[in-house]
Amino acid sequence: MTSCIFCSIVAGDAPSTRVYEDDDILAFLDVRPILRGHTLVIPKTHAAQLDELDPELGARMFRVGHRLANAVRHSELAADGANLLVNDGKSAFQTVAHTHLHVLPRHNSDKLRFARGLILRPNKDPEGAAAAIRSALQRTESTDD
Repeated sequence: MTSCIFCSIVAGDAPSTRVYEDDDILAFLDVRPILRGHTLVIPKTHAAQLDELDPELGARMFRVGHRLANAVRHSELAADGANLLVNDGKSAFQTVAHTHLHVLPRHNSDKLRFARGLILRPNKDPEGAAAAIRSALQRTESTDD
């Protein structure tokens, strides 16, 4: 396999700030986040684009994204909503050739901060953001049982 940064993250050979992991899916903070808590959800199995991704694995990826979107609403990040986005292919602005779902916490009236984040991509306090998301995931999962 050619070098894929996301596959290196899955293997533990590249650093990441992980917020969720199971046997098939990994979620970690984007190293160049648009907004605080910007998380990437990936299948552990390499699939460059959606047409290479097993549909059931894609559905699991979206289920994790759904849980993360819920967690950022109920975390100290206090998001009012979330964008869930897949850029599929270079023409759709996919920059890493490994299918991934962006989970972007959104706040009311954050359009200017969002636009600034697209350009500057600040990475402030990733560990704090990850801890807040992990904590909210645990709380929401325990109430689901």
